[in-house]
This record gives sequence, C-alpha cells and structure tokens, in this order.
Amino acid sequence: MNLDGLNDMQKRAVKRTEGPLLIIAGAGSGKTRVLTNRIAYLIDDCGVAPYNILAITFTNKAAREMRERVDATVGNGAGEVWVSTFHSTCVRILRRYIDRIGYSNNFTIYDTDDQKSVIKDICKKFNIDTKLLKERTIMNAISHAKDELMTPEEMVLDAGGDYNAKRIANVYVEYQKTLKLNNALDFDDLIFKTVELFEHDAEVLNYYQDRFRYIMVDEYQDTNTSQFKLVSMLAAKYGNLCVVGDDDQSIYKFRGANITNILNFENTFEGTKVIKLEQNYRSTQTILNAANSVIQNNVGRKSKSLWTENGEGEKVNYTLYENGYEEADGVVNSIMSICCSMTSTSCFHPTVSWVSPALTVPVRLRFSVLSWDWKRQTKANSRWGRP
Repeated sequence: MNLDGLNDMQKRAVKRTEGPLLIIAGAGSGKTRVLTNRIAYLIDDCGVAPYNILAITFTNKAAREMRERVDATVGNGAGEVWVSTFHSTCVRILRRYIDRIGYSNNFTIYDTDDQKSVIKDICKKFNIDTKLLKERTIMNAISHAKDELMTPEEMVLDAGGDYNAKRIANVYVEYQKTLKLNNALDFDDLIFKTVELFEHDAEVLNYYQDRFRYIMVDEYQDTNTSQFKLVSMLAAKYGNLCVVGDDDQSIYKFRGANITNILNFENTFEGTKVIKLEQNYRSTQTILNAANSVIQNNVGRKSKSLWTENGEGEKVNYTLYENGYEEADGVVNSIMSICCSMTSTSCFHPTVSWVSPALTVPVRLRFSVLSWDWKRQTKANSRWGRP
C-alpha cells in the first residue's frame, strides 16, 4: 500500500499493527486519515480479513465519515469492516444474543420521553414529590450508575444513609424491573447489557473476540467506564487494540467520560506502544504556540507540542468578555467582518463557505450560545441581506 501521503509518525502508527497501541493525536493532526489508512494497510499488506476489523467512534456523523473514507481507501471488501458507534455495535450484538440474559431479541429501545414516563409512574407509586426530586435528576443518576456499570442493588448499598440517594436507588430498582417486564432497554443499557452478556456467556464473548481481532477506537479520551470495559473484554484474547485520542481535548466529564482511560492506557494494557501525532495541518505556528503555552499548565496530562509547516501566521488577538453572550456576539461580529472583507459577494450568499476558523476552535460547549447569537445577528443585520 502506498503511504507516501503520510508523515513519518503517521506511517509508524499505520504500520504498528500488533499489540496495544496508543496514538496521541493532537488537534488537526490527521487522525482519521491514519485510522482509515491503517485499516487499508491491515487488509492490503497484512492479509487481515476485513471481517476481523472493528472501528468504533462516538457519533453517527463521525461513523458515517469514517465509513465513507474506509470505502474510498479500501475498495473491495470495505463493506465487511465493522465501522460504527459504541451503541450501534452493541445493538447489533444484543439483537442476536440478548435472549441469553433473559430478554427477547425484539426488545424495544426507550427514548428520553419513554424513560421519563416510566420514572414519573414510579415516583407516583413511591410518593416522591417530583417538584423536590425531579425526574431529570433521577434519570441522570441512573444514567451515571449505568455508565459506571453499577447495578440497582449496588446503588442501594452505595446510598447508605443518604435519604435522597436511597430514594433514587429504589427508583432505579423498580425502573429496571419495569424495563425488563416490557422487554425494553434504555440508551445506557445498550452497553451495560452487552457487558453483562459477555460476563455471563463465555461462548458469545469468545465469538466476538475471534470476530474482532483488530479493534480501533476513535476519541478514546471521551470513553466512560462501561465503554472501557466493553473494549477491554473484546480485545482481551488477541490484544490488538489501537486507540486514538488526545487528553487535552477531553471535555465530556459531565457526560461520564473518564480521562484515566487514556492517561493510564499503558499501565492497563501491557506492552503498549505510544505514538504521538504532533504535526498540525490546520493552524499557523503562532496559534499553536499560544495553544501550547496555555494547555501545558494542565495537571496530569500527556506532554505534547504541536507544530506545523504552515508558517508563523498573524498574531493572536485577545479579547476579554464579561459573559458568554458578549463572547458569542464578539465572535459572530468577527466572522462577519473577516468574511465580508475577503469577498465582494454578499456575506450570506449561498456560494460563500462558512467553514470558518472559529468552528475549528474547541468551543463546543459554547456552540448553543454562538448559534443563538448567529441567528439573532443575521436577522438584526438585514443590510447584508440573504439573496
């Protein structure tokens, strides 16, 4: 396979096929390209059957993008590579084997409204005032417990003498009984029950270990305890686990992400090889220097220093805002100003690309505010007009 388009570290990551591999991929370092080329290399140069490769990512959008790249890079046999999200992977496994842990294979997957309805009925049954102990609070607690692979019985024991914790734990017990009675799973159950299946049925676990002899996981810094357990069990037999991530980009602790999964990877998987992708293809060196100088102050991180061949670039502008809405207003105004100075075409002409530098900055937690301000500004500033 021709790897001429990759840099030296990317080539090393592609060619390291056996044993546990941790790829620390800085922002804009071409990690998706590495993963897709690694899949192609396994098939073309190592003779691995596409059927034996599993690539897991987090979102459906990311899975679709990887699927398209794998299809384009691999060619024949690409369709046999299993590319999906954690939850989609588990649904496929459970649809085939969940009957072995007491469910029917035609189980229903409850959405948020279904969950809330069940919780509401249980709260009525237990005389819990949902104005004081809200359904959302209970749902979040149960979701967190499942992320940590905590059973209802374990949650009851863990609650101790805490009054509200005991009430939530009791709701969790009844909630799981109701789901089981209705042959239903919620979203968090998909991974939880797959792990349970593997723990209780060695035959099923062995089947999938033999099936997925080469496993790759993207955005590993965002994995939680249940996802870590699932991957660990699948990779235990052959040990060919490649994970890609960047601890500096871990922002989902509030959703249960466990940063120690990536920080302790070498200690968990004996013989791990670590490869760092530090060449950035997205930004100028000035921006990278500013980012490096800020992030290096983080405690308990894997050291890395991003660099680029894109040149020094312009100096970084620094502005301090009073709150998130002022920040959003400033960002939107800056984008408008930059884009209108770059083209004589109307700022909102459909042929103008809005893939702007602002969207590459890790401000995903601010996106809802930015989106709100963008809509407000585009309506208020009608002088730019939309053709």
